[in-house]
Amino acid sequence: MWTIFRHALRRSRGQILGWGLVLALLGAWIITLYPAILSQGEQYRQLFKAYPPEMLAFFGGVTDLTEPVAYLDFVFFSYMPIVIAIYAILAGSGLLVADEESGVLDLILAHPISRTRLYLGRFLAFATSVLAILALTWLGFVVPLPGSGLDVGAGAMALPCVSLFAVLLLFGALALFLSLLLPSRGAAASVAGLVLVASYFASSLSRLNPDLQALDRVLPLRYYQGAAAVNGLDWGELGILLGAAALFALLGWALFARRDIRVGGEAGWRLPRARRSRAAA
Repeated sequence: MWTIFRHALRRSRGQILGWGLVLALLGAWIITLYPAILSQGEQYRQLFKAYPPEMLAFFGGVTDLTEPVAYLDFVFFSYMPIVIAIYAILAGSGLLVADEESGVLDLILAHPISRTRLYLGRFLAFATSVLAILALTWLGFVVPLPGSGLDVGAGAMALPCVSLFAVLLLFGALALFLSLLLPSRGAAASVAGLVLVASYFASSLSRLNPDLQALDRVLPLRYYQGAAAVNGLDWGELGILLGAAALFALLGWALFARRDIRVGGEAGWRLPRARRSRAAA
């Protein structure tokens, strides 16, 4: 299993460095920009007063960018689940099915390796790659932190990344499960992306419309804590995200353990009518 883990992690080096370094540079720029925001705090407060309250509520109710939590959430953590989840969904949906569709997976399984070890090795490599990306992102934030005026310590800055890690692990596991349930990787990534976008808008709109709160409670981003985690993690909400990720990972393993491996290409929907039509032909 550890050989598979190391090989899969090596295959992800480019994505880790690409995503991690770009987000680290963005984080460093955000921290170095804070003193300018702090010096013009009154102007920004007057600017936010000119916006409709509904618009501010949609974006988290930010009214004062000089507050560290509000600033970090507004400029980075509020939209990061949408951005980095692109990597998580694409990586999760292709973790096994990409090799299956290219005709490689059956050759891999011809070696003396169990499906469980292959699944665990690749899933752990995916989780490690997400963790590495967020570690680089955190490093970009903390390097310029001293002297920035942002009253947040290096340890506290890691807490929003922990909540973000749980979200990304969940969407990666969901995409992996869907890739083994649906006919193709593309379909799995599309459905997981739809859940992501729906959750983002439901969480934002529920601040304006209480009728959407019931829907919001069953969608993942309801339990994402964002920059508010610098004041301490809500372990209950974190546990819900990690528990859901573990559930989808286990369901994916159960499907993979009894799956008929394709030699190559995408599968069909296997509808009864389609099978009868092919039989008649």
